Amino acid sequence: MLEIVAASPTYLSIADVAAKLDVHRSIAYRIIRTLENHRLLSRDEAGLIRPASGLAALARSVQRDLQSAALPELTRLANNLSMTAFLAVWEHDVCTTLQSVEPLHSSNAIVHRPGSVHGMDVGAAGIAIQSMYTKEQWRALDTEIEYRPQAREARIDGYATSANEVIQGVASIAVPIPSQQTTPASIAVVFAASTVTDRNGIIRALKEAALNIADELGN
Repeated sequence: MLEIVAASPTYLSIADVAAKLDVHRSIAYRIIRTLENHRLLSRDEAGLIRPASGLAALARSVQRDLQSAALPELTRLANNLSMTAFLAVWEHDVCTTLQSVEPLHSSNAIVHRPGSVHGMDVGAAGIAIQSMYTKEQWRALDTEIEYRPQAREARIDGYATSANEVIQGVASIAVPIPSQQTTPASIAVVFAASTVTDRNGIIRALKEAALNIADELGN
């Protein structure tokens, strides 16, 4: 239910949630009341269901040290580059955006929300995470996820790029965070592919930020 409510672009009625869960309305109502008691969901005056403040508290507790170390660097990247910067982690078979920061003074930045999930087979963030391993090391993990050829290139270059893989017309550059103190992670920026011609400054900024995060974590 939390996933359904959080992913919905509009607030949902109890009937909507019950239909999406394929349960009777009374069952959905009892679950909603329980989640309301824990401040994970709330209802507005019309009775529509929306995420509540308790979810934010839970989110902050996920990889707390990593998020604390990354936030200043993401903020600096976003504002200096005028791009949305984000922190991605590898969980099971997917790449999950744990944290993101949009630039303060840019109305053209690509929106990339925390909680966004995509397969490890698309996007620069996943390639960067794979590049922390050799092909043989990755296969030994028995992930059932193919080791992308771009990961070897990223291992050599220290960064990964992608374009038109997650969203058409959108590109991303990512760098792995070289730390053994956290789950495999990378930091990245996302931008309209047509707006950037020289990527060297972006790559340098990302590499420096990744090292700063690793230092803060005590790598």
